[in-house]
Amino acid sequence: MNRATFTLLFLLLLCALSLVAAQQRARSLFIALERTQIEERKLNQDWLRLEYEQRNLSKSARIRDVARNQLRMSPISPEHTLYLKEAR
Repeated sequence: MNRATFTLLFLLLLCALSLVAAQQRARSLFIALERTQIEERKLNQDWLRLEYEQRNLSKSARIRDVARNQLRMSPISPEHTLYLKEAR
């Protein structure tokens, strides 16, 4: 075999190894993409759950219950209202 054949064979092996390395890199990037998309879905679910909890916690009935039970507040009534007149 002559020198040109060995050179072409060497280039062919180099190209084949380069192709294998590129495919391996593409596979590892695809796996990383899949993992990132799974993490994104989990974070979206957490975000939706937190938004739901926030809506529930901000409802007026919940606020009223917390005010009555935990803070021991009562609704206003005329007998508990104190009116002040401005001194002129």
